[in-house]
Amino acid sequence: MTFATSPAEPGYRIGDAALRSGVTAANIRYYEKEGLIAPLPRGDNSYRLYGDADVHRLRFIRLCRAMDMSLDEVRTLLALDLRSKADCDAACVALDNHLGHVRERLRELRSLEKDLIALRDCCDGTDAQCHIIETLHARADHQPLAKPQRAPRTARHV
Repeated sequence: MTFATSPAEPGYRIGDAALRSGVTAANIRYYEKEGLIAPLPRGDNSYRLYGDADVHRLRFIRLCRAMDMSLDEVRTLLALDLRSKADCDAACVALDNHLGHVRERLRELRSLEKDLIALRDCCDGTDAQCHIIETLHARADHQPLAKPQRAPRTARHV
C-alpha cells in the first residue's frame, strides 16, 4: 500500500519500498545499518518511510550486488557524482578493481571445476565401493590443520 504524498506522511513503508525496489525488507534494514541508505524520518504512526530517491538507491544497490560487488564497492559507487569527470575516473577504477576480483574468482572456479571432474572420474559405479567417497575421506585425512578464520568484511553476498 502506498501512502498519499503529503507533508505529513511522504513516502512508502518498508514493505512498499521492498516491493518497488526488489530488495527485501530485511536487506533494507541491513543496508540502513551499513549506512548505504538513510530512510526519511518516521511518520506520525512511527513507521519508517522511504521516498522515490530511496527506492532508486535501493535498486542501484540491488543492481551492484547482482554484479557481485561488495558493500564497500557499492558504497564507493554511491558516493560518486555522475556529472563529475573525476568521479567517472573513480568509477572506472572501482570497476577495474572489481573486474580483477571477478577474474580471480573465475580462476578459482576453473580450478575447482577441474578438481571436481577429476574426483568424478574416480568412480564409474561398477566397483563394490564408491571411489569418490573414498577419495574424499583420503583427502580429509591429509588436510593441514588451519585456524578457524572469520569471514572477511568484504563478503560478496548478504
